[in-house]
Formats: sequence, C-alpha cells, structure tokens
Amino acid sequence: MSLNLTKIKTSPDLVDQAYVALLDAISDGSLAAGVRITQEDIAERLSVSRQPVLQALRQLKKDGFVHDAQGRGVLVAPLDPQWMQQVYQVRGALDALAARLAAEKRAVIPEALIDAGRHAARGKQVQAMIDADLAFHHAIYDASGNPLIEQSAKHHWQHVRRVMGAVLQAEGQRDAVWDEHAAIAQAIADGDGARAAALIASHGDRAAVMVIERLTANGA
Repeated sequence: MSLNLTKIKTSPDLVDQAYVALLDAISDGSLAAGVRITQEDIAERLSVSRQPVLQALRQLKKDGFVHDAQGRGVLVAPLDPQWMQQVYQVRGALDALAARLAAEKRAVIPEALIDAGRHAARGKQVQAMIDADLAFHHAIYDASGNPLIEQSAKHHWQHVRRVMGAVLQAEGQRDAVWDEHAAIAQAIADGDGARAAALIASHGDRAAVMVIERLTANGA
C-alpha cells in the first residue's frame, strides 16, 4: 500500500491528530474504500504509539468512515450512494436554514471567496476547489449567527469531502458551481431569505444528483 502520511510530533492531542491524519487520507483517497487499516501500520507511519491510533480508529468507526474487518484491523467504509443521498439531504436543510438567517441580516459574503473559487475552478487542483467550496459554505454558516448550524454540518461535510471530486471533475460543472454561489451570495446580500434558501437547496440537490450518478456508475 502506497501511503504518504506525515509523522506526528508528540503533543497532548495525539488522538485528535491521528484522527485528522487518517480522515484526510480517507477523504483524499490515499486510503481508498475497502483498504484494511491496522493499528500497528498506522502507528509506525505516524510515529506514535498504538493507543492514540486505536482511539482515533474507534472514533472513525463511530463516524462511519471505517468498518470492522474479519481478522485484524478495520476496513475503510465504502461510498454508499443511499448513505450519501441522506447526507446531502441533511446538508441541504442546514444550508437552507443558514442562508435564510444570513439573508435576514443582509450579510455580505466576501467577494474574495467567490473570486478565489473561480480561480481554483480554472486550475487542476481538485483539493483547492474543494477547499474554496468549503470556505464559501462556512462563510454562510458564520453569517447565519447560529453556531449550531456549523457544528451540525461539520460531520456531514467530512463525508461530502470524499465525493466532491466527482462533482468537480467536469469543467462545465466547475463554472456552474461558482455561478450558483454568486447568485446565492447576492440573494443573501439583498435580504431575500426565501430566494437564498431556494437557490442553495437547488445547488445542493444538483450536487447530490451528480454524486449519486457517479457512485452508481462506479459500482460503489
């Protein structure tokens, strides 16, 4: 298994660091669905003891990123189309609420975020596109004034990260994503909560359709 993990420096939060390192590897595909993970291997790669890795794997299992395996270790969970459909449904509801609340405040989503997103969309780095997309949506969560929205959405976004690349592969879709983002930001700035909520819900629905189609076509 070819896997590039940066060694972790000793600190009080080794469990959190191991969790983040493993989650990033799962999200970017370095640890693909079905790959077996053992405490010993990961502990060696991260240069930590087995205990924080064990706890990190337990948390990943709880969050649905790994499953029990026969024998030693765990397996990276598959990307299940039905599960992802449910994830996008919850994310869509949270996004719509955040957009509506942000519009009540006539919040201004920084134009720089949209410019950065369009710039990333013209490049070839899918991770940069994903980071820009996350930054835009989190700006809306912040603008909503309700911190529970972002706290609730955080877990779902971790799963969404694994499949966003499927949405961003087509160049035409990349442009459309940021046109939609710009329209959402404008509706929020105009104070039109109903329109902002409808636009962001449709935006999420289209992304979900593309993701489910890609996962189904790939036999996930």
